[in-house]
Amino acid sequence: MTHREGAQTPEEYMEALAAEDELLLRIKERIRDSGMPEVSVAAGYGKLLTLLVSLSGARRILEIGALGGYSGVCMARGMGAEGSLTSLELQPEYAELAGRHLEEAGFGGRTRYLVGPALEGLAKLKEEGETFDFFFIDADKGNYLNYLDLSIELAEPGAVIVADNLLLRGRTLNRDKNGPSVLAVREFNRRMAEDERLEGTLLPAYDGLAVAMVKKA
Repeated sequence: MTHREGAQTPEEYMEALAAEDELLLRIKERIRDSGMPEVSVAAGYGKLLTLLVSLSGARRILEIGALGGYSGVCMARGMGAEGSLTSLELQPEYAELAGRHLEEAGFGGRTRYLVGPALEGLAKLKEEGETFDFFFIDADKGNYLNYLDLSIELAEPGAVIVADNLLLRGRTLNRDKNGPSVLAVREFNRRMAEDERLEGTLLPAYDGLAVAMVKKA
């Protein structure tokens, strides 16, 4: 279907209905004022994360890539009173801002931030014997396959794995684009759809997202 001039795209129409509350709007404003990349998940995607956490009954959430805490707040809102969020973030200033936002949202006592390369954080969690029942992958794309494998290792049976930016703003679809990150994401997408350890699906919305469940024995 051709998009007519002046008409909304389906995504624009849906996003207009996904109203953000004052806290989420403040988080985006502070991210912008801090000079951080304005790449938080879209409002509708944030609502989806809240819904998925709530529907899955997740109590232990692992976020790979915190940025300013927008997605962290959305996921924390879906977890029950016993829930907790662990977040891996490379940049100390990003983790600090995200932590302030989670505290402002009322989840400060139930969040943990590990600052540094995510692979190191994942190795630390594995050494500690930690397990999780919900994962959100939204960090450097070149390591998506590593993040997937380690998430499955840290997953409880039935855990949900969600990942963002699978289309890389069209680069994944462009056969002329074959850089390391593009190749990694293409293989990640294939694995999310075909890995025998997972039941998953890929969705084209919001630059592409994946939702999968780790199969129960």
